[in-house]
Amino acid sequence: MTAAVRVLFPFAGGDLVGGSHQSALRLAAGLDRRRFEPVVLVHGEGGKVARFATQNGLDPIRVDRPGIIAPRYSRRPGDASAPGYLLTGVPRLARLLRRWKIDIVHTNDGRMHLTWALPARLAGCRLIWHHRGDPGAAGVNRVAPLLAHRVVTVSDFSRPARPIRPLGDRLRVIRSPFDTPADQPDRAACAQALRARIGAAPGAVVLGYFGALNERKRPDHFIRAIAAIRSALPRRDIHGAIFGRPERDGDPVEQELRALALSLGIADRIHLMGHVSPVEPALAGVFALLVTARGEPFGRTLIEAMHLGTPVIATRHGGNPEAIEDGRNGFLVDPDDPAAFTAPLARLLDEPGLTDHITAAARTGLDRYSTAEHLRRVQALYDEVLGRT
Repeated sequence: MTAAVRVLFPFAGGDLVGGSHQSALRLAAGLDRRRFEPVVLVHGEGGKVARFATQNGLDPIRVDRPGIIAPRYSRRPGDASAPGYLLTGVPRLARLLRRWKIDIVHTNDGRMHLTWALPARLAGCRLIWHHRGDPGAAGVNRVAPLLAHRVVTVSDFSRPARPIRPLGDRLRVIRSPFDTPADQPDRAACAQALRARIGAAPGAVVLGYFGALNERKRPDHFIRAIAAIRSALPRRDIHGAIFGRPERDGDPVEQELRALALSLGIADRIHLMGHVSPVEPALAGVFALLVTARGEPFGRTLIEAMHLGTPVIATRHGGNPEAIEDGRNGFLVDPDDPAAFTAPLARLLDEPGLTDHITAAARTGLDRYSTAEHLRRVQALYDEVLGRT
């Protein structure tokens, strides 16, 4: 019997478990164990990343040395310098790959791409570079074309914009998987509970923001959209609920958002809810999801909201137009104008049956984002890169 292919999934440890962590770890957990053996490695302090892996039936291996190398925007104390990485880090990681008899290295974020690409090639492993970020990112344009056997992007939008070397048939677009709960929460009950939690009146319209509080997702744009909507619809009791937290400890973004709401005169209508888990009751409880991101490759909550029956109003930018057809299964708006969210929201509030029509259309075709389809395509890619097809 042929031995199972050993696939390494490396991660930087810590307490932030984002969409990329969830997708990659669920992929590792779902691999056909008769054919593939996932090996999960966590650098440094395991934290919630390691716990999430364990919760998904995986047994993460924690390593402290060598230090990782990272893009400038995500460097942390203890990361390796470029000379240290090249002189000691690369050889150590290559030896580890050989000792563990790894066949494929599957990286999923900027820090792991840069840390593992060269050791993977030196150890004779196949390298899958799973890009979940900006199409202009330096790594996927300058390093991946030289070292990766395959580059996977999560949307057409996130394809490398200016690769230093043509990728040709080494490039694949594979959508991230979105697990859907077996039991659908009751939206009316969830809405009632959410209004009670924030102290809103029974007839209040609560609009939701879900995601990390960062520059790309633009929670400040959400607050400006709420202000514009309240100004245009003065008879409606509009509230904005922000579900998410800063990406780094000490980030003053929450204070900045409160100050912005105060300056716009809506401090009592903006509610910072923090991180919630499970997210489904909150996502089902808002009247509509406002996706304010600019340059988002393919947001998880957009698809999750569509499954739950929550209408989606999203910016016409990034990967959003690949999931939403304006006016059929959601709405797309000008990414530069916070007031652009007003018109589609007014339609949802005033046109009988429109919400049901939009949400019914949104639920059709969601199988293409299923975990089963994601696993099928990734495992086929593994076979392809190993020459087993």
